[in-house]
Amino acid sequence: MDDNIDLEALDGYLSSDDSPENCMMLSDLDGFIHGVICSPVMIHSDEWLPVALGGDPGEVPVWVLNDITDLYMGIAQGLVADPPVVEPIFWQAHEGHVIAMDWCEGFMQAVALRPKEWLRLTESGTDGHLVNPIVAHLLDDNGNSLLGIPQEELDQVLAEAADAIPDAVAEIFSYWRQA
Repeated sequence: MDDNIDLEALDGYLSSDDSPENCMMLSDLDGFIHGVICSPVMIHSDEWLPVALGGDPGEVPVWVLNDITDLYMGIAQGLVADPPVVEPIFWQAHEGHVIAMDWCEGFMQAVALRPKEWLRLTESGTDGHLVNPIVAHLLDDNGNSLLGIPQEELDQVLAEAADAIPDAVAEIFSYWRQA
């Protein structure tokens, strides 16, 4: 992660009334950028940045664009490092547990930009499991797991899945680079 990025200021802007109405929050944005970088095909910033910002990038302050660019570059550099460095920005609940749901939703929004291209991985009999720690965090409107995880097991499964996300993301990135 780039130490020059003021994550508190970026988070403050993204969650403020000054940001575009449909702008992603910091955790979603971080997951989204990870997904964009892990994509099987290059996604140009002209396409993904308006999705992330919920509008025209020209309408946000330059420092925000610079911080998002720096965040992108830091994530990309981490993924190509040997060994890879993946440091997702998850929320922390007051009780102390990690909340990775928003991050995972952001990642899946990036997948949705190129759904057909992702099928080779997601439908793979040998490597499709790589997306499981991310998909495990997707819930329906009633808070039920889309994977059918029983409610009484959900907290434990989500905690384990959150712990597995950094390795899974590194493996997904590697999968597409070796393809």
